[in-house]
Amino acid sequence: MSHTFDKSKLPSRYVSVGVESAPHRSYYYAMGLTEEEIARPFVGIASAGNDSAPCNTTLDMQADWCRRGVNEAGGMPRRFNTITVTDGIAMGHQGMKSSLVSREVIADSVELSVRGHCYDALVTFAGCDKSLPGMMMAMLRLNVPSIFVYGGSILPGRYQERDLTVIDVFEVVGRYAAGNCPLSEVTAIEKAACPGHGACGGQYTANTMACVGEAIGLSLPNSNMAPAPYKSREEIAVAAGRQVMELIAKNLRPRDICTKEAFVNAARIVAATGGSTNGALHLPAMANECGIDFDLFDVAEIFKTTPYIADLKPGGRYVARDMHDAGGIYMLMKTLAAEGFLHLDCMTVTGKTLGENIDEVTWNPDQKVIYDAKTPITPTGGVVGLKGSLAPEGAIVKVAGMHRLQFTGTAKVFEREEDAFAAVEANAIKEGTVVVIRYEGPKGGPGMREMLSTTAALYGQGLGEKVALITDGRFSGGTRGFCIGHVGPEAADGGPIALVEDGDQIAIDAEAGTIDLLVDPAVLEERRKAWEPRRNDYQAGALWRYAQNVGPAYKGAVTHPGAKAETHVFADI
Repeated sequence: MSHTFDKSKLPSRYVSVGVESAPHRSYYYAMGLTEEEIARPFVGIASAGNDSAPCNTTLDMQADWCRRGVNEAGGMPRRFNTITVTDGIAMGHQGMKSSLVSREVIADSVELSVRGHCYDALVTFAGCDKSLPGMMMAMLRLNVPSIFVYGGSILPGRYQERDLTVIDVFEVVGRYAAGNCPLSEVTAIEKAACPGHGACGGQYTANTMACVGEAIGLSLPNSNMAPAPYKSREEIAVAAGRQVMELIAKNLRPRDICTKEAFVNAARIVAATGGSTNGALHLPAMANECGIDFDLFDVAEIFKTTPYIADLKPGGRYVARDMHDAGGIYMLMKTLAAEGFLHLDCMTVTGKTLGENIDEVTWNPDQKVIYDAKTPITPTGGVVGLKGSLAPEGAIVKVAGMHRLQFTGTAKVFEREEDAFAAVEANAIKEGTVVVIRYEGPKGGPGMREMLSTTAALYGQGLGEKVALITDGRFSGGTRGFCIGHVGPEAADGGPIALVEDGDQIAIDAEAGTIDLLVDPAVLEERRKAWEPRRNDYQAGALWRYAQNVGPAYKGAVTHPGAKAETHVFADI
């Protein structure tokens, strides 16, 4: 459908309309645009494409396909790029401190490019973990008509007649350290696990946030689970380009779509898929961009009442390709909707409500990946919020696939992840231990590192549910075992986790939602008097600046006040 667009109320009028815009237009003529093309709405196409990792290698190509859709529907596409930090490569060393920080840099860089060039709409393409929420945060912050497109997951690798993901590589390192497999097996698995383009294949952070994109209404239905190598990715990219022009015509904006009810729907899908604990960090951060109160405790309450129904790795058997083949996110939402778990009147980028989109889906009883919500894998969500004397500001644990939901053990404290990993490699962690890794929070790290190298090594040694691991940092979506992250207040702020000593008893109950340090309050008070803040090694540059501005994990580890402090919205300039 073609529209006639009036640019008098669109941001691009500042760079394309009137005599005063002649200097700006001269730049567009230099790039080969015609007078007619300059008169169209300008659509920013933001790509996180790069050669850093397979998650991102097809994004620029997909963004270029999107240009075609924008052109066909009467818009003028303007592609630009932003960074990613790919967690699989940043994991296990100081590079992981850059990961969460990159979410803010991505959102900020997209905001600045759109503001600087006065784009009227936005289509964003992302692959690896933090780039997905980063792009959606920018869309919500700018509030121009926008669509989010995920680049797609990787296909599973194969080894000895079983599907592999990159998590198998992390875990085989632990098996090798424990003397349970030869080096040749490590080499064979590392070469087979990742067969081509796309983001990590299990229900880790990238696929979790891809599910959020559809559930919250910012992505086209059944667009995000198609693997990166599939031909349908071209059709999806072109369709997004066309549809964003419809959104301009209707003036349908991200904040019209992402209401409080839409965030509830998104949290439901994180829990129902056994998704990444990082969902509880990114949803509050996205809500901040809308001026909506939605913190870790709101997310945790929703998790408590959501059935776990998608049998996906790391807790289950299947990968994103299988989810796509089974019918995708909308197939999962079909059964959740039938049991009353979703707000169906929420608007989406289709211009229809979520309920109207779901009505177009027929439930497939023959697929094996998504359980009927009447007969779930477990009656409550795959992710659980915790609170108690060790974490007054909350913590979070993924319980999908776990057999043990209570754990009491003896603390073994580490001041950084590398020291904990070295202890694991040396087989120094014994059954019944609660490994505490602190000063890895948003401010104290800085950057709130993920602990996948350590947790995967523990799992590879057969200690997955025989020990617990607690941190004020984060865990990968690929983490499994009794691993509690986002403990707040963090150690750098003098939270109770800063006062734990070797030998203390810690009790965790993921069923009751509690996490407690079993130490006499008078003893803790004496320790608090002796506690002194620690100085980290990052006293300049981007990580220093992040540490000065970042807020607590339970509010999303955000670095600015969000929409509540706005005096204007970019879309209305």
